[in-house]
Amino acid sequence: MYTEIGSPPCRAVAITANLLGIKFNLKHIDLMKGEHLAPSFIKINPQHSLPAIDDNGFALSESRAIMCYLVNKYGKDDSMYPKDPQKRAVVDKMLNFDIGTFYARFADYYYVPFFSDEDFSPAKFKKIEDAFTILNAFLANSEYAAGNSFTIADITLAVTTTCYEADNFDISKYANVAKWLAKVKASPEFKKGDVDNHHEMFKKWLADMLNTKRNK
Repeated sequence: MYTEIGSPPCRAVAITANLLGIKFNLKHIDLMKGEHLAPSFIKINPQHSLPAIDDNGFALSESRAIMCYLVNKYGKDDSMYPKDPQKRAVVDKMLNFDIGTFYARFADYYYVPFFSDEDFSPAKFKKIEDAFTILNAFLANSEYAAGNSFTIADITLAVTTTCYEADNFDISKYANVAKWLAKVKASPEFKKGDVDNHHEMFKKWLADMLNTKRNK
């Protein structure tokens, strides 16, 4: 897997792989040094984003697509990504909510100021609060993100939620989210998969980045 230490999407794929017993050959790509723009990596992923995998010649990028692929190919059962059309549709909905809204709003609020002259936007923060309100509603009648059992939707959404936690976002205001996150973190599945220290590295990176930006 082509990865960057601390990357939340890379962490989600790593958790999935750990749960499936997959041992990746890790190739660390330093974004700050522009290694993602090397011709050899662009052959793997023309979008030059991380993570990406090369499974015996099959190249794939986008963390959520990789997670689906890994479970489809290497899972002993379909519990993390059900084959039942309706159950799978709910998982897909939550995966798309994460990439299109929940993680996207995190990135828009936190990453954009770091890589540009733009300041932190109160309007963008309001969109984050709106995203939490939506997630809180999704979780009103289910134990997990896509029903009453643990799936890959819980992995990617929990990883994103801990990104917000890394900057001390007050999740307690959203009772269903707080209850769900505690349940996921305590679940044997998540604890078994989350054995790498990606989150602590990300937390340190975010703190350093925010201190740099806010002290300018």
